Amino acid sequence: MTTAPWRDPALPAAARVDALLSRMTLEEKTAQLYGVWVGAATDGEGVAPHQHDMTADHDWDELITHGLGQLTRSFGTAPVDPALGAQALARAQRRIAEAGRFGIPAVAHEECLAGFTAWQATAYPVPLAWGASFDPPLVEEMARRIGRDLRSAGVHQGLAPVLDVVRDPRWGRVEETIGEDPYLTGTIGAAYVRGLESAGIVATLKHFAGYASSAGARNLAPVRAGVREFADVTLPPFEMALREGGARSVMAAYNETDGVPASADPALLTELLREQWGFTGTVVADYFGIGFLQTLHRVADGPAEAAHAALAAGVDVELPTVKCYGTPLVAAVRAGEVPEELVDRAARRVLLQKCELGLLDEDWNPEPTGPVRLDSPANRAVARRLAEESVVLLDNPDGVLPLGPDTRIAVVGPRAADALAMLGCYSFPSHVLPHHPEVPLGIEIPTVLEALRAELPDAKVAFAEGCAVSDPDTAGFEEAVTRASEADVCLAVLGDRAGLFGRGTSGEGCDVTDLRLPGAQGELLDALVATGVPVVLVLLTGRPYALGRWHGRLAAVVQAFFPGEEGGPAVAGVLSGRVNPSGRLPVSVPRVPGGQPWTYLQPPLGLAGEVSNLDPTPLYAFGHGRSYTSFAWEPAESPEAEIGTDGSYDVTVTVRNTGERAGAEVVQLYLHDPVASVTRPDVRLIGYRRVELSPGEARRLTFRFHADLSSFTDRSGRRVVEPGALELRLAASSADVRHTARLTLRGPTRVLGTERRLLCEAEVSAAG
Repeated sequence: MTTAPWRDPALPAAARVDALLSRMTLEEKTAQLYGVWVGAATDGEGVAPHQHDMTADHDWDELITHGLGQLTRSFGTAPVDPALGAQALARAQRRIAEAGRFGIPAVAHEECLAGFTAWQATAYPVPLAWGASFDPPLVEEMARRIGRDLRSAGVHQGLAPVLDVVRDPRWGRVEETIGEDPYLTGTIGAAYVRGLESAGIVATLKHFAGYASSAGARNLAPVRAGVREFADVTLPPFEMALREGGARSVMAAYNETDGVPASADPALLTELLREQWGFTGTVVADYFGIGFLQTLHRVADGPAEAAHAALAAGVDVELPTVKCYGTPLVAAVRAGEVPEELVDRAARRVLLQKCELGLLDEDWNPEPTGPVRLDSPANRAVARRLAEESVVLLDNPDGVLPLGPDTRIAVVGPRAADALAMLGCYSFPSHVLPHHPEVPLGIEIPTVLEALRAELPDAKVAFAEGCAVSDPDTAGFEEAVTRASEADVCLAVLGDRAGLFGRGTSGEGCDVTDLRLPGAQGELLDALVATGVPVVLVLLTGRPYALGRWHGRLAAVVQAFFPGEEGGPAVAGVLSGRVNPSGRLPVSVPRVPGGQPWTYLQPPLGLAGEVSNLDPTPLYAFGHGRSYTSFAWEPAESPEAEIGTDGSYDVTVTVRNTGERAGAEVVQLYLHDPVASVTRPDVRLIGYRRVELSPGEARRLTFRFHADLSSFTDRSGRRVVEPGALELRLAASSADVRHTARLTLRGPTRVLGTERRLLCEAEVSAAG
């Protein structure tokens, strides 16, 4: 029997897809442009915005006769045994392939923000913790493991990473971001993409673009960012993840920017993304995002008009389920209201990606090829290491930490004995299991209390909850104060409860008016400090909180951003000294609750000054973190130098561990541009390198700065390198500069294209 041309892997993918498209009806082509979400709840307690009023039942058997573009969250909708789920997915894929004329299966997608969002899958630290690690290779290894688990279960596409840059930490989804700096976000995000794609999974960049810049930090609120902020802060992480990571999909964001919804913006999704950046993959809608053009944005008067606007802009796939790209789109095309060429353009992109994934091959087989085990010991080892590297020691002025082995310890606080204190809102136990209270967690998650008792078996550990996470009730304070008064040291374990749409204190739709600790936790901390017993504050949160009220009154402060299933042992290891803390802040920690919105990327008028009585200077700066050892920085001699506006320059420093413990230093390189044609951030990160050092060991770090890294968007919207003076600042944080190299760029202003240098490579060598 002759093999159909679209099934022949010996032919070029484009030829295979053209042969297939030429034989497909309009209904068969549009069927490739939407997903179906089986089992999605409609009771108002969903996991996506407006799920209750945007989800409709469909006749599955009738729907799949035309084919199907995507299957939505077969594992991430309800608890399912992974092995049984993989078999059920394979059966569904065979039914889809057998029902249509061309035997085309669907792309199965899942959330994988902090691990595969499935029951019994490893819950890794959240992205904000990835940023705190400043360790792209480790994040890449984590993502590779996530990708392998997705593949083993029959999944093809992962909806991650989030590349939104934090602009206001009151926003609920800060926990899902990598931080407040575009360079850190881009380099860590690109590493995640490389790991996921290396396992054969299509990585999906979200949310493109501007979502985190919402007015007032409200979820889905309008974005009023200017052209230069958009170009220089919002977009670079996406460009980096495409060019340096190789992502094959992009998710159009919910937001509007200056009145134009992202899902209906051809300047963003076609002109920039495809024509300028050269992207050839698929653009998918955020869940219900196309329907929202009608219902929330009101730029379309019906599903067909919404479909037309999204297709014309460049959205190829409607997720999570069919609403606009099905019958309304077919009718509009037949009526001559929507050009069929738009359907063909999107269908070609979808089918090319299916071809890449092997879904059009003659020997395609959906059956699992091996055991489906989603929380292996190797996974947990990576989760542990990333959790350990992400814990930030903010302060330890009197050396109370690490704790002695036989200390009397009072552990107080609502996050100390709750396994969910470790997890962000997109981990399965926090995301889905609240709707299934009868189902166990599915994975082992030691709490801080349990881990500390295991870590310090000779210590006398007492516990009192003190208060709930968000309840203002103070009835438990008396017991907590009593336990603290009886101890040598009190650990106040406070923080967030992840949830969705107001069902938590952090997470999607859990935005806050200010940055006070939730509920009565601040008052509990006041009561504990008043005992006179040394208090170590341990924070398990999804965002930074204002800590100036207790500055100088605490024995130590430890910050962990939802550190995952191994977070309890990681935090306990830092407290005991088994782990030397090496995390660095990916977001600034404010001094006062109302000192925001603020990030360190401020031009002069955004900094403290005599023009206002309000001082936005953070309590702990971006990049800050302490260690149990000490490091000496020995910069190379660097007299003032001149390079061309297309030139490069090496900045070198030797870092030596001068303490008695092995540890890791994070060397950061910042750019200060004294004079430019538009206002610039006072400093911004352009390079960094984490370096592990034994006691007495020294390593030489060389940052290879290229003039392209000084570029910015000028008044005309061009990206330029301008001649003039620059300062390259080697620093331990954005506020702790250790050495400055002064450069002068000579030559003409250079206008850069998309081939500009994005990275500042750092070479580590033996110290001479």
